[in-house]
Amino acid sequence: MNDNQKAEIGIFGGSGFYSFFEKVEEYDVYTPYGSPSDKITVGLVEGRKVAFMPRHGKDHSLPPHRINYRANIFAMKMLGVKCIFGPCVSGSLQPHIKPGHFVICDQFVDRTKGRIDTFYDGPKTIHIAMAEPYCPELRKIVIESAKELNIDYHPEGTVVIIQGPRFSTRSESKWYSSQGWEVVNMTQYPEVCLAREQEMCYVNISLITDYDAGLEGQPEIKPVTVEEVVRVSSENNKKLTALLLKAISKIPEERDCTCLHILKDSEI
Repeated sequence: MNDNQKAEIGIFGGSGFYSFFEKVEEYDVYTPYGSPSDKITVGLVEGRKVAFMPRHGKDHSLPPHRINYRANIFAMKMLGVKCIFGPCVSGSLQPHIKPGHFVICDQFVDRTKGRIDTFYDGPKTIHIAMAEPYCPELRKIVIESAKELNIDYHPEGTVVIIQGPRFSTRSESKWYSSQGWEVVNMTQYPEVCLAREQEMCYVNISLITDYDAGLEGQPEIKPVTVEEVVRVSSENNKKLTALLLKAISKIPEERDCTCLHILKDSEI
């Protein structure tokens, strides 16, 4: 990689985030783990070099269970990325978390199956610590930025990641809600774990578009419609753009968090 292709901050997300880049260039990146979801766009954001990749591909051609998460993370690593924002469209599992709200998750529950979720298949064995899966320093920056922008946000929450591409049954959704989990999504795992194995800081911003199936029938909660999801998604993208701009401007030049040294005591 030459210096023009290098970046310090990465973003995974949908195609609506290209608009706030300056001096944009696109690059094909090939990794030992295969091809990532798409080309990586590198540009300036608030004077910082930022790399962006649509995790589902530009045409949203990759369903969540077919995304090459290892290639995506490693491509960012090859570009020099140290901090990753992982926003994702999500459903709410709790009545007080409403469509249009953001949740800055601090925990996850994995309900996927068969996804390749480690770079360490042997002979080197790593048992990565995941008690606190999301970077505490990046979370503080995003929370502070959301507060300054008066965005409706929740400073913590557990996201349960389902396999997809199907949605949850009503019984599954009720179970997730009964556990006290806040958010349901299909892409957070293994993205966050793979970033941790590469000692990259990672933060999730869950963008709530609808209530999950288990909440239907409760007072003031209406069944989800495609039109409503599209409308809320558009509004969320505008707020997310403002949030990312502000948060990126606050990221320190030098990292000093646990993510940076997580492999030190993880090898057997």
